[in-house]
Amino acid sequence: MIKYLSPEVLLFAYQQGLFPMAEGRNAKQIQWIQPEKRGIFQLGNFHISKSLRRVILKKDYSITINSCFPKVMEKCADRSETWINDDIYNCYCKLHEDGFAHSVEVWRNSHLIGGVYGVTIGAAFFGESMFSEAANGSKIALAYLHDRLLKAGFLLFDTQFLTEHLASLGAIEISQAQYLVKLEKALNKNAIFLDINYSSDVETIAHRSTHRS
Repeated sequence: MIKYLSPEVLLFAYQQGLFPMAEGRNAKQIQWIQPEKRGIFQLGNFHISKSLRRVILKKDYSITINSCFPKVMEKCADRSETWINDDIYNCYCKLHEDGFAHSVEVWRNSHLIGGVYGVTIGAAFFGESMFSEAANGSKIALAYLHDRLLKAGFLLFDTQFLTEHLASLGAIEISQAQYLVKLEKALNKNAIFLDINYSSDVETIAHRSTHRS
């Protein structure tokens, strides 16, 4: 366990295959996690169900990038049990200011209904957390995030763990050894999350892959 956390320590840890968690909102110590199994999205294999496709095509929402990173973190931490303590919150906000941490926000009628945030190093995106305050809010955010990472040439979309929610969208589980191989390749390539040439196409996102739902 490490009591002190800094943006520099965070970036170093990610490059070793580690990520931090606190035992609770008021916890003073940080645990460094390196699970035997890692969750990832294979870029290009994000699954859009028929029901989610209809939601995306309805376009009754808007997407922003990095418009309110601290707010996304606050909403991700706003639950009965959270691993985001003050040190983690402050360090990721500093990483955001330094250009390493990013958020995708989903809005409806000026209300923030979903979002996801994570860290980028090289061509790796380390997904940290997401939230949803309306049906499909986080799924929409993930669909647009995946599209951005794919088009920007990222090689790794790390989800840390595999949950039922992520598995329904196409995430898979691999061994830590397999993960470290992918991580090394991604760290040796440069990809730009805020690529000025990126443009999202709703039709492409919605029809990328479908399965029954």
